[in-house]
Amino acid sequence: MDTADDSTMHIVIFPWLAFGHLLPCLELAERLAARGHRVSFVSTPRNLERLPSVPPALAPLVELVALPLPRIDGLPDGAESTSDVPYDKFELHRKAFDGLAAPFAAFLDAACAAVDGGARRRPDWVIADFIHHWVAAAAQDRNVPCAMLVPCAASIAGSAGPPPPVDSDAEQRQAIDQSMSAAPPFEQQQAAELFATVGDSGPSIISRFVQTLARSRFFAARSCPELEPEAFPLLTRLYGKPAVPLGMLPPQPDGTRGVSWSTEDDDSTMRWLDAQPAKSVVTPVGVQEDGIVPDGFVERTGDRGLVATRWVPQVRVLAHGAVGAFLTHCGWGSIVEGLQFGHPLIMLPIFGDQGPNARLMEGWKVGLQAARNETDGSFDRHGVAGAVRAVAAEEEGKVLATNARKLQHIVADRACQERCIDVFIQHLRSCKG
Repeated sequence: MDTADDSTMHIVIFPWLAFGHLLPCLELAERLAARGHRVSFVSTPRNLERLPSVPPALAPLVELVALPLPRIDGLPDGAESTSDVPYDKFELHRKAFDGLAAPFAAFLDAACAAVDGGARRRPDWVIADFIHHWVAAAAQDRNVPCAMLVPCAASIAGSAGPPPPVDSDAEQRQAIDQSMSAAPPFEQQQAAELFATVGDSGPSIISRFVQTLARSRFFAARSCPELEPEAFPLLTRLYGKPAVPLGMLPPQPDGTRGVSWSTEDDDSTMRWLDAQPAKSVVTPVGVQEDGIVPDGFVERTGDRGLVATRWVPQVRVLAHGAVGAFLTHCGWGSIVEGLQFGHPLIMLPIFGDQGPNARLMEGWKVGLQAARNETDGSFDRHGVAGAVRAVAAEEEGKVLATNARKLQHIVADRACQERCIDVFIQHLRSCKG
């Protein structure tokens, strides 16, 4: 591992305003600080307040930079992360996010004015999330090299944008695009609307991605060669820039580093799990609104399950011995957390990269999707129940569980993940000039 010496760097990290991005980026910041590098971690005040505290030994090297999110008509007060924003307000959330461009430029100006060797130091790198085109532009304008963060599987990153203008074998491109081409009609329509459409927030997500990539020296995916051995060299050829493994950035396995809003609720959840037999519980993504639960549902299921209508400590729950399977929306962070504990996946993707993630997991034979209407994406209780039974109680589930435990040896291998951080730092050094 690197130690603090003359080769240490000052690195600015600006993740997207979603906890699935904030938490792994904070993990990255701490891993960099553990090697003696100084990190400026940029987000909004409320998001920073809800993050777990940086360990005291690393805190002097991790500066939390709070940029107040501009108020936008129609966006709820205090809605700083995607978890605070209804789906139909996502465009307004991105518009508010774009209002951070000027404050970030001012922060970067001040940081670049710092004198090397003093108490502060000019940034050596800016790490921009994949839609932070104006972050990459601000870095470029100030001669600070930028790297793009793609917090997803390397295989999925290959289908994130249009085919790049480089010579590449058609079969290789077809292989890495297979996940998106296999998407059902409802998902293809949804992806077109979500990623490729220009809306109230200005540039489309695809345009933001392409602009960020163009201004970056290299890009890093939240994966590792041990998990996806062919994806990284292929991505390098496809996009004409180095594709670097960032590692899986798994959370601490004891669950002490996640976002939690209610210690009392957390404790009641864990007490209920303590009373269950080993491998008997299927864990679904938490419900956020009381109104989603049908009248009488809690009473009818009280002797068979626990209904939580607020955030729950997902990592602590997944680490519990009573859990035997994980019903997930297939966000990459949740998949990493599920595989970290070797759980087979019951998959119900909603939007974004979740559908491709689910198909990737099906290809790896660690999970099964719930049946749904391919035209409109609807599903019913029978489809969900069938997937739960198949994974948790039938022979097919035993195969999935065995394969999930095999991947656990990679995802939970801390030495493997630390090696990826070292490779990432090597690229920061070699690509700076």
